[in-house]
Amino acid sequence: MNAHPSEWEETARLLPRVERDLPADRHQLHKERLMTRIHEDLAARPGPSPAATRPAARRNPFLRRMVLVPLSAGVLAGALATGLFVFGGAEGTGAGGRSGTSAAGPALTTRLGTADPKGAARLLDTASLAAAESPATPVGDGQYIYIESKSAGTVVRHVGDTTSLAGTPLHRRQVWESRDGSDGWLIEPGTTGPEGVTLAGTDEQGNVPGPTLNAPSYDYLSTLPTDPDALLAKIYKETKGMGNGPDQEAFTTIGDLLGESYPPATLTTALYKAAAKIPGVVAVDDAVDATGRHGVAVARLDEASGQRTEWIFDRKTHVFLGERTVQAERDPDGVLPRGTVVFTNAVLSRSAVDGIKQLPGATG
Repeated sequence: MNAHPSEWEETARLLPRVERDLPADRHQLHKERLMTRIHEDLAARPGPSPAATRPAARRNPFLRRMVLVPLSAGVLAGALATGLFVFGGAEGTGAGGRSGTSAAGPALTTRLGTADPKGAARLLDTASLAAAESPATPVGDGQYIYIESKSAGTVVRHVGDTTSLAGTPLHRRQVWESRDGSDGWLIEPGTTGPEGVTLAGTDEQGNVPGPTLNAPSYDYLSTLPTDPDALLAKIYKETKGMGNGPDQEAFTTIGDLLGESYPPATLTTALYKAAAKIPGVVAVDDAVDATGRHGVAVARLDEASGQRTEWIFDRKTHVFLGERTVQAERDPDGVLPRGTVVFTNAVLSRSAVDGIKQLPGATG
């Protein structure tokens, strides 16, 4: 019998996220990019240690990735020089290279919903209408975007010649980011300390990173075209050569924007309509987010990995609930069984607030 995400927190049998390799230009926004690069450098070295882990397989938007790995003296010195500190152990990483709270439990499986190749355009059109009817509150000067979510994902561990799957408890993630993206804060158990870490500052080259399509600020999102064809053309152009093919990368990029950014209502509508134009996008009759909320989904199969990423919407209101990635076809590496929940996420709050660490509805 499959466990439901709503039960995972109680049983502490959940999984950190599976991600795929980031192209080099995406390592430039926040300090988390440095840790991703450290992971990839170590993973590429010959002679893996007994606790070697599988390389990253999927990326997330502007803040998502932080990797916990054993650091050599030189690497540690570089991390300390940038002011980046790592909390927790390195028991394993997600099949995507991300670890969070301690891995402790078997991988979760789920029933795969039925895909309908003809239903995606209709579902996305309905979602775009729902977004237009409930627009996000504009972010004022000096305000911050606050996004709270819960997530988990699969951990692949290699110890000697043995490969196993493990998991971590469902955990809370809180992000604050300024309008222009120059300032921010992250609190996430297993990734940061209890008080969190700043997301301001320079990258590893000492440069102040600017926003991009794959690391957007609110101000940057406000400049994107709201014509679906123009928007999709820009996405294809700026992600050329990335990921597992142009169509999959375009779908992933849009999903990242929906999951952990704060697009103006007109852009959200355009993103849904642009996604409907991507080949291979389907509707799914049932999917469950990280907190156990059932809904309908728009999805696309990554043929290279056999994984299907699903954007989950409330069945009645068609509000975006979250995202999950499931192993829908054979894993080329033979590690993840079909039906494995590779990653699951639920967006709980998305709002404009007046300062870092301030919660929606709070004053002062």
